[in-house]
Amino acid sequence: VQLQASGGGLVQAGGSLRLSCAAPGGTVSTYAMGWFRQAPGKEREFVSAISWNAVSTYYADSVKGRFTISRDNGKNTVYLLMNSLKPEDTAVYYCAIRRRYNGDYAYTQDYAYWGQGTQVTVSS
Repeated sequence: VQLQASGGGLVQAGGSLRLSCAAPGGTVSTYAMGWFRQAPGKEREFVSAISWNAVSTYYADSVKGRFTISRDNGKNTVYLLMNSLKPEDTAVYYCAIRRRYNGDYAYTQDYAYWGQGTQVTVSS
């Protein structure tokens, strides 16, 4: 499965962006999905995850109340709506499929098929 993340860009602090993660030619409708981000010089970190049927969602404490993850299985797409953006949200954002359940939903090693990422830059 090839994942394509899009929707990033340059936005001022307090602004909003909606990221999309599509799987053209494949399907993600039966998988839990996650969003991660990596800022320059830092480790890749968990942002949010969603179960295959969207019943369960999870967020990092740093984005809770500001970001919303959702999915449209009919469109084979997962979204991340980011509101009240802060400069510290600046990073490359990646989506991935949860392929294993060795750890909790934030365990990076359980995810695979990482897309190419989309850059989000928040100016102060």
